[in-house]
Amino acid sequence: MLYLGAQVRYFYFSQAVDMRKGYYGMSGIVRNEMKRDVLGGDVFVFVNKRYNKIKLLQWDKDGFALYEKHLEKGTFERPDNVNESNDILLTHIQLQHILQGVILQSVRQKKRYERMS
Repeated sequence: MLYLGAQVRYFYFSQAVDMRKGYYGMSGIVRNEMKRDVLGGDVFVFVNKRYNKIKLLQWDKDGFALYEKHLEKGTFERPDNVNESNDILLTHIQLQHILQGVILQSVRQKKRYERMS
C-alpha cells in the first residue's frame, strides 16, 4: 500500500527515464546520477519523456517497493525548479498533487509554522 507521509523525503529526478527500468535500473540512477543512498528509506520519483508515466522507488527495510502509474490521457505536472538541479526535494503534499493531476502553480497555501532544522 502506498502511503505518502511527511516523515519521508521525496526526491524528484529531473531527467526523463526509460520506464522499462525496474528496481535495479532505478536504484542505479539514484546511486550514480542523483548521488543518494537508495537504502535510506527515501522515495525517488521518476517520469518518462512524455510525462504520462511515473514511478516511485523506495527501500522498505527488507526489499524495494516500486509504485508505477500510467495515465491514459494527460500528463503529470513538473515542479517549477526542474532545470536547476538533477533532483528536487518535494513535500508529500506536492507529490500527492502531482499524482492527482493538480496544477502546482495554482496551489496556494496559508502560512504555517515550520520548525527550522
